[in-house]
Amino acid sequence: GPGATTLPMLVFSSVRMGVNPEINALATLILGAVGIVGFIAWYLMARAEKQRIRDIQRARRG
Repeated sequence: GPGATTLPMLVFSSVRMGVNPEINALATLILGAVGIVGFIAWYLMARAEKQRIRDIQRARRG
């Protein structure tokens, strides 16, 4: 609604007044979640690529 404060507004306004520990905790959680999702995506892509290479090698052997 019109009276709601968005996360970016909260973060930028807290820079002027000093960072609130809750914002630090939230940022840590967000970064951690993004890191975990990124790692899972990388792992799944690497596994799929290895499987694709194995499939190609099997197809060449006959």
